[in-house]
Amino acid sequence: MRACLKLGMALFLAVMTPLPGAAVAAATPETGTVDWKPCPDAAGVECGTVSVPIDWSAPSGAKIEIALARRKASDPAARIGSLLMDPGGPGGSGVAAVKSGWTLSPEITRRFDTVGFDPRGVGGSHQVLCGQAEETAPYPEVPATPAEFRLLAEHNRALGESCRRLTGPLFDFLDTRSVVRDMDAIRAALGERKLTYYGISYGTLMGQQYAEAYPDRVRAMVLDSNMDHSITTAWEFLRSETTSLQENFDQFADWCARTPSCALHGQDVHAVFADLYAKAGRGELVDPSSNTKITQMQLLGGAYSTLAEPDWARLAEMMAALYPGKAYQEKAYQEKTLPQGETARGAGDVPVPDSVPGVFCEDWRLPVHDVAELDFYRQALDFAEPDTKLSPIGWKSVTGCVGWPARVRNPPRPLSVHGAPPLLMLNSRYDPETPYEWAETASRQSGAVLLRYDGWGHGVYFRNSACVVGAADAYLISGKVPPRGTHCAGIDPAAAPAVMAAARPSF
Repeated sequence: MRACLKLGMALFLAVMTPLPGAAVAAATPETGTVDWKPCPDAAGVECGTVSVPIDWSAPSGAKIEIALARRKASDPAARIGSLLMDPGGPGGSGVAAVKSGWTLSPEITRRFDTVGFDPRGVGGSHQVLCGQAEETAPYPEVPATPAEFRLLAEHNRALGESCRRLTGPLFDFLDTRSVVRDMDAIRAALGERKLTYYGISYGTLMGQQYAEAYPDRVRAMVLDSNMDHSITTAWEFLRSETTSLQENFDQFADWCARTPSCALHGQDVHAVFADLYAKAGRGELVDPSSNTKITQMQLLGGAYSTLAEPDWARLAEMMAALYPGKAYQEKAYQEKTLPQGETARGAGDVPVPDSVPGVFCEDWRLPVHDVAELDFYRQALDFAEPDTKLSPIGWKSVTGCVGWPARVRNPPRPLSVHGAPPLLMLNSRYDPETPYEWAETASRQSGAVLLRYDGWGHGVYFRNSACVVGAADAYLISGKVPPRGTHCAGIDPAAAPAVMAAARPSF
């Protein structure tokens, strides 16, 4: 408690002291401006664009427009500058997020224009389009034979080729290194000498690589729930994701054992989940409210999504409803458990938006050579993590790139940041999407200060922790990072659910 009070006082004093030179940076335009106009679909928000080349190695070639949305600082007299924000993904729309009200604390919105952007290939920035027939075609999610592995690769290749056909040349330039160049163009167009940035989840990769490419153009960066782009093997990616998911499930089970309001209180949560998983594997697990079968991957997906919030009470209710076969009426859950291809679709080459595999597969080289290798990973994870078996997001990320037709433009490598001001990384100790060990690695490689939230869920700034918000706000305003090794106490998710206005399509 004394440590928290000391930290709180230090943060308060830091908030009251603006970063030296901030006003100069905000008032010194470099190149270009944004022609801001009121957004027709969001009161109090302005919309604009910045033109960038599709291929940054050919700057005079074909261009696209990067979409922006801005809420101006509520106190112009105290304004420091612009804060660029990204909600993650890949595929998250910063424009839609800002329009919907996604923002940081009142103190930040008082002193900064908050600017969301759609990364290339997302939303208003030349959205990636793929063929609906290819998107909805059935394929083996967990291939068990060489023939099924070939079907998986053929499905991914056909999907990628449909995206290339419907999207055009941008399809081959969706990598985060290109996004980093776009971010620097945005910074210049906003008239900022240096960039102030908040990125969450996949948005942290953008921030990490911006600081690596342009260390002298960084003012302050809060990187929340961090990617580790130094992972170079499919096994390490799968292992780290699945280990973190298992740790989160263990935390949920412990909470259920000590909490009478848990729908499974008094039962062996591990045994219940094992029974549901086994039934799903035999094709016997059915959602009575929709009369559809639930696969093992869908069961894991339901657990994963609730643990990421985290919403332990809802996960317990879902499991309890399925365990005795009672109807579970929540619409969102029914949608998540629909078998692949079950939703009715129209015929023909109908374009649908999907930037996730295009971005991810140009950023990561996580090769899987054959079904024997993939099955070895699955069996090893099944042995190591008795409940969660494998992480759905980790598995789909790795297998989704098997056979993908675009080349890896931004392959994994250790992060190397030299000459930037201190960066601030935030991460939950228990995060099933971006494991804490990822943040530890990224922090060590970059020299960033890592603030650990000793709690649960994905997206630390939105955990309703005054300790976290105070530290991040003080840093964004003054540039002063909290002491290394700072911890913020976790808040029981059941007592204070998080407020997260922006959707997380993937990471």
